[in-house]
Amino acid sequence: MVIGSRRKQAMAQGLIVISALALGGCAGMGKKSTTTLPAPDAYAQLYDAKGADRGRADIYRDSSGLRVELVARGFAPGTYGMHVHAVGQCNAPDFASAGPHWNPTGVQHGRDNPMGAHHGDLPNLVIEPDQIGRATLRLVGSRFEGDGGLLDADGAAFVIHAGPDDYKTDPSGNSGGRVACGVIVKDAAK
Repeated sequence: MVIGSRRKQAMAQGLIVISALALGGCAGMGKKSTTTLPAPDAYAQLYDAKGADRGRADIYRDSSGLRVELVARGFAPGTYGMHVHAVGQCNAPDFASAGPHWNPTGVQHGRDNPMGAHHGDLPNLVIEPDQIGRATLRLVGSRFEGDGGLLDADGAAFVIHAGPDDYKTDPSGNSGGRVACGVIVKDAAK
């Protein structure tokens, strides 16, 4: 009987050790990571004409120019044109206040246009069923501030259009109305 009780006692101690290890492992779960992502240099909070949140475009300076990390919400599945517009205004309902595409080099519109593309040209955003739209965009050779820069005297806006950009029609890519807009502003954390 003594052997049986020692075995039970050893098993109980083993269970206590295993439980303590399991609880210790769980103690770290749910805690926020201490690793923080760098704050963007600028961002555009996107809204539709009714003021509903449609996502955010975070803008980072990098060695090639500018990088945009986009998250678009509330869009039906489909393909949407996206552009950087030349004026930092987004007055509903049509967002015409954002002006033309940002074009500091004075070329035509369209990635497939032999006379294009300008800095405001971006690839189309494709949203799959039941998905949030995500894209990483590169604006190679684009300046962040100053004359000809993204954040010049009248600012800039990020716009999503109702239809796809055909990549050749000047000046707008035949991408339809402006359905979401966000004024690009410097991130206060920078």
